[in-house]
Amino acid sequence: MAPFLSIIIPAHNEESRLPSTLEAVFDFLGGQPYSAEVIVVDNASHDRTAEIARAQATLHPNLRVESQTVIGKGAAVRAGILAARGDFRFICDADLSMPIQEIRQFLPPALDGFDVAIGSRELPGSSRHDEPAYRHWIGRAFNTLVRWMAIPAFQDTQCGFKCFRGEVAEELFRQQRLDGWTFDVEVLFLALRRGYRVVEVPISWYYVPGSRVRVIADSFAMFFDLIRIRRNWNRGLYA
Repeated sequence: MAPFLSIIIPAHNEESRLPSTLEAVFDFLGGQPYSAEVIVVDNASHDRTAEIARAQATLHPNLRVESQTVIGKGAAVRAGILAARGDFRFICDADLSMPIQEIRQFLPPALDGFDVAIGSRELPGSSRHDEPAYRHWIGRAFNTLVRWMAIPAFQDTQCGFKCFRGEVAEELFRQQRLDGWTFDVEVLFLALRRGYRVVEVPISWYYVPGSRVRVIADSFAMFFDLIRIRRNWNRGLYA
């Protein structure tokens, strides 16, 4: 029987953060009334990420480890989403910058009647903690570009915590093409054009040092990805 919830954790060189993250995730799941699986996607790590994840899998039968040799968060998330079996599929950053207990806000009965729910650090009721000012303003500048070029409706497309209904996740991620950071925008762009209901969920978010984002280089790459998304759509490549 398929589990109620799949939690997908993309992990690139996360040997230092993964143990505490998995401990928190399984402590949380142990108190829930539903069945769940956790999928760690080792994204071409060259540290002990895969070894640590597999060791944890011997302790937790509902933990699986997938490998993705194409470097990029989009590639890792896609692999995890398509390997998952849950009725709901939740993307969770390995740094656990959103307290794991807030997953409840993304699931019935707290939230229902949605196809995609995205965590937001910008809505009323949300909060940011300890984030350097320069990172916040770079993020807001990118969001302005996103709203101008692709998705006008949302204030925070790049938050790493998102939940999909299982069948919706499979359709969107089979069509999605980008391997890098901008996969979030691409998936939401497709969801809206497919007529799916996308909602934002205010969350508490805590800045955790050690981000894998290279602020300057990745910002340029993400800008060109926005152009690529529109071009792919106009060419009919998202069949």
